[in-house]
Amino acid sequence: MSSSLFEYKLKVRDYECDAQGIVNNANYQHYYEVVRHEFLEQNGLNFYELHEDGIDAVVVSVYIRYKHSLRGSNDFICTIDSIEKEGIRYIFNQKIIRLRDGKVCSTARVETACMVEGKVRKPDLFDEKLGKFLNN
Repeated sequence: MSSSLFEYKLKVRDYECDAQGIVNNANYQHYYEVVRHEFLEQNGLNFYELHEDGIDAVVVSVYIRYKHSLRGSNDFICTIDSIEKEGIRYIFNQKIIRLRDGKVCSTARVETACMVEGKVRKPDLFDEKLGKFLNN
């Protein structure tokens, strides 16, 4: 876990589970988003403040691979392992690790882009704040 750029601890809530007692697959995307937002905020990019300034970071695509199930009350760490930049897009490589046994429950590749005043544009502010994390 120490090779990650960012880690954030979360816990499965009962309402996130399906009838079989495992986390519904859609919630993994929620977990990944929470952690990206926390990471961005800790690096001076608050989503609500950005929006008020006319900048919106949007998800362009998400690829999630499910490996092991999370269950109710499981503690886990969601990571950002690396960030890539392709043109005007940022790609976040993430994973979810169950704490009780260290198993990787899922991995994700999330592609984002910025809208500035309603148009897709080069994210200068993101380049400034996240450039030091880029893995190209």
